[in-house]
Amino acid sequence: MQKIRKLPIGIQSFEKLREGGYIYIDKTEFIYSLVHTGQIYFLSRPRRFGKSLFLSTLKAYFEGKKELFSGLKIEQLEKDNLDAWKVYPVIYLNFAQDNFSSKGTLADCINLQLKKYEEIYDITEIENRFAGRFINIVQTARKKTGLPVAVLIDEYDKPLLDAQSNEELVNENRETLRGLYVTLKALDEDLKFVFLTGVTKFSKVSIFSDLNQLNDISITSQYATACGITEKEMLENLSPEIDAFAEKNGLSKEKCVNQLEQMYDGYHFHQKADGVYNPFSLLNALYSKEFALYWFSTGTPTFLIKKLQESTMNYMDLSNGVEATAQELQDYRSDNPNPVPLFYQTGYLTIKGYDKEFGVYLLKYPNNEVKYAFINSLAPAVLKNNCSTGLDVVSFARDIKKGDIESVMGRFKALFSTLPYTTARKEKQDTIIEQNFQNVFYLVFTLLGQWSAVEETSSFGRADCVLQNRNNVFIFEFKRDKSADEALRQIEESKYAEPYKASGKRIVKIGASFSTKERNLVEWKIVEE
Repeated sequence: MQKIRKLPIGIQSFEKLREGGYIYIDKTEFIYSLVHTGQIYFLSRPRRFGKSLFLSTLKAYFEGKKELFSGLKIEQLEKDNLDAWKVYPVIYLNFAQDNFSSKGTLADCINLQLKKYEEIYDITEIENRFAGRFINIVQTARKKTGLPVAVLIDEYDKPLLDAQSNEELVNENRETLRGLYVTLKALDEDLKFVFLTGVTKFSKVSIFSDLNQLNDISITSQYATACGITEKEMLENLSPEIDAFAEKNGLSKEKCVNQLEQMYDGYHFHQKADGVYNPFSLLNALYSKEFALYWFSTGTPTFLIKKLQESTMNYMDLSNGVEATAQELQDYRSDNPNPVPLFYQTGYLTIKGYDKEFGVYLLKYPNNEVKYAFINSLAPAVLKNNCSTGLDVVSFARDIKKGDIESVMGRFKALFSTLPYTTARKEKQDTIIEQNFQNVFYLVFTLLGQWSAVEETSSFGRADCVLQNRNNVFIFEFKRDKSADEALRQIEESKYAEPYKASGKRIVKIGASFSTKERNLVEWKIVEE
């Protein structure tokens, strides 16, 4: 009988994973490097990216549970180290499991966790302040064990993210956390190792201002793949699951890997590092043997959409790419009008290029799972409706497949009629109307990319949109307050069709006119070569 291979979906305990016989992607060489080269670290990664499992692995290491590391890289790395596998006292604070959107929740969470360690070390004189209690726990642990303490803090920033819609609560939670974290500097002589994880690196909010010895490894080549799964790791550890996935879906293994890559790979946490797959999505896909939006279904990007709408960023920039410096990537503050740091740190944008001369990163969507799921969530906010009578992308896609462009344009016209009426001052109305017009086309054509190849550029210039399917090439050009003939003339003069003439496909050119006065498409013309 073939042995059942267990995928560690949702397993965040290293001990449970190893004792339960789950597949483990060996990340212990990173553990070895961290504990032998420094003392206090911070790592930012998106949610569901394996931060908790990595922290749990550190916990098992400092607790001296050598048997759990049998056969792993660190066992060989530590073989000549006489000081390895000592049992250090470990203080593990976990903020991942609670919701901190209501007053008092953070205090209750901290109190319960500190109380547990006070019981472990027989501490009976309890101070009122969390800082005093934490200092007492660490110093008592060292005194009773004779060894310095390892402090591990999981999702340090969740109390701030959960409360972000309530400024008063954010400030209260921030001061509570600062009072706790500031003790780490005072306890330096009593600490063996400190590791904090989170989604965001909050700056200019005093949380880390006193931790000047903090080593932020979030955008370093050495630790870029400490969380997540590289393609090499996937092929070495999950090949049987990929074979089964490919067989069920009628794909060759090569094509299956390619589609998995397009869907779940593409995260880069350093410009020169290998890309990594989202582990939660990849493991779920291999388990169910279906392509679906696994990571996205575990959380909604409502706060990101709100942040985007409050900014001056064009929605199309998310697909075309935005630039940011390393400092900007880490500058997350609730009052920062720039949404890019939040999009990067939460995993909706990732590093896709780097200009070394100017120290500027190019950021884009990491993969199709994030891209299409986010755009689907953005559509109701743009259209100000529930999409039941608005954006029906499947119908658009079916019309494209049939080559029925008249129906496509009719659907656009109906869609524009649902857009909300702007009450802005007259001098701003045309700009807002044009922006709404561009946003609708952006949403529709981006989502159509799930079923048709979508291109935007050629060597001869830039068309508004080019859609390709098996038999057709559709070239769209839109003009505001100008004629459809002018749009068609631009297609001809700019030679947008030239790159596709050797394809043998039917080439269809669509010129359309949008009127700011009518707030809708007023004419379109279709020419077939």
